Amino acid sequence: MKFTPKKINRFLLFKLPLAFIAGIRVQEISEKKAIVKVKHRWISQNPFKSMFWAVQGMASELSSGILVMQAIVNSEKKVSMLVTQLNGNFFKKATGQIQFVCNDGVIIKNAIQQAVKTGESQTVLVTSKGINQQGDVVAVFEFEWSLKLKG
Repeated sequence: MKFTPKKINRFLLFKLPLAFIAGIRVQEISEKKAIVKVKHRWISQNPFKSMFWAVQGMASELSSGILVMQAIVNSEKKVSMLVTQLNGNFFKKATGQIQFVCNDGVIIKNAIQQAVKTGESQTVLVTSKGINQQGDVVAVFEFEWSLKLKG
């Protein structure tokens, strides 16, 4: 399966409906990076008139998770994936459209290749940065993914 923004956004509708309803959409994906966008709207806001942290978390996790899913499919092996740690830092109110960018596709691919080669579980720490329309970083999320060859 070729990963395209259109296919992944359709996947969201059926497999992650909460993310779809919140307006989270994949904008771009390659082997090296993924960009996921979300717009501050009534449904994604907190009481302080900015984007709820959980919506930011969903968008940022998706930006790294689709790179993991893509690398697993490309490996042609069955590999389980699980977030084992998460860290989020917030620097500015998230309003307007926010893009979450993960540039760690190569690191993810290498970790999956190592898991396949050795048969041992691998962990990889990846970063997703939330950037507003002015180019300011509003949040940075770090996800530790555990990757393990099945069977």
